[in-house]
Amino acid sequence: MIKKAVILAAGEGTRLKPFTENAPKAMIPVANKPVLEYVVNALVKSGIHNIVIVIGYKKESILEYFGDGNRFGAEIEYVTQKEQVGTAHALLQAEEYMGEDGFLVLPGDNIIDEKGIIPLIKEKHEMVLLVKKHSQPSKYGVVEIEEGVVKNIMEKPVEAKSNIVSTGIYKLDKKIWGILHDCAKKGIYDLTNVIQEAIGRGHILKAVENEGKWMDIVYPWDLIHVNAKILQEISYSTAGKIEENVVIKGKVCIGEDTVIRSGCYIVGPVVIGKNCEIGPNVCIFPSTSIGDNVTVNPFTEIKNSILMEGVSIGSNSLILSSVIGKGCFIGTHFSTISGGSILKIGDEYTEVENIGAFVGDGTVIKSNVVLRPATRIGVECEIEVGNVVGGDIRSRCKVV
Repeated sequence: MIKKAVILAAGEGTRLKPFTENAPKAMIPVANKPVLEYVVNALVKSGIHNIVIVIGYKKESILEYFGDGNRFGAEIEYVTQKEQVGTAHALLQAEEYMGEDGFLVLPGDNIIDEKGIIPLIKEKHEMVLLVKKHSQPSKYGVVEIEEGVVKNIMEKPVEAKSNIVSTGIYKLDKKIWGILHDCAKKGIYDLTNVIQEAIGRGHILKAVENEGKWMDIVYPWDLIHVNAKILQEISYSTAGKIEENVVIKGKVCIGEDTVIRSGCYIVGPVVIGKNCEIGPNVCIFPSTSIGDNVTVNPFTEIKNSILMEGVSIGSNSLILSSVIGKGCFIGTHFSTISGGSILKIGDEYTEVENIGAFVGDGTVIKSNVVLRPATRIGVECEIEVGNVVGGDIRSRCKVV
């Protein structure tokens, strides 16, 4: 019986910048919870409480948030990957914690639920890969399967031979450690390549299709899409103070010590964190997450967006399909325009539609600023009054 799991959460997530400049990808909030929390919760609900998390980049945020795991119903231990050279290298750091039994391996930056993990645990084979049908398989590792057995995994092929992709979630046993060490000696540090080596040596890797939830967050705009899907599952709850003449429709979750001022209009699914002050006369529309300690001033409209903790939004503002990072201070009459654009991230060009802006932590945007579709602003920037901004603004820059 599988009793332990390793979560690989050492990576940075460079394609998610600016939001990973101050935190690892696994700690980026979706529906007001870090992505890594969804992974831990899924394991606990599956009956696995002994968890090792491999940490590295900005590890302090993970250590501080999860601690010993007690408040999540888990027993969490940590091991550090000092250099982020690959997922196989990360897994090797956890070898001494696993013992002789089989175990699960999961990425810490994908959202998963117990419906995917439980069938993986129950599968009798010692080595199993969780796979998923996907509409854009060429973005992932495409899996070739014969009679339920994995024959090949091809990373991001130009033309995919199937629509079945690897989730990067495995059940493995002690045989993998020898293969990991052999591959490390050859300079092979990616887990997919190690698994391919195991298949080449004749080890059987069973494929199990995931019937549950699995969502990958690669780019900043993925945060908006995944946030919208997660919010579909929230329950209605109000723990704050709601003044008279507030209209709330649909599933809305309001945290402790939050005040919703008179004249506000909120249509769920929406989640609002603790100790926020909203309004008066603010409109919040579906698929919006607002973190803890956020202030939204009067006559502002927010839709399909994420406001992380500690954000302040000035009056008469419009925020559409955008992500605003932690601790941003935004003046009055601010607008993000939602639309289409072609973005270059690394060597990749991606066409996006109906996307607003992405603003890094600690940025100050003064009054009467407009952000064009798909604008990305780095951390701790300053945008002066009256600017119309587009494209990419590097961190700690000032736009006058």
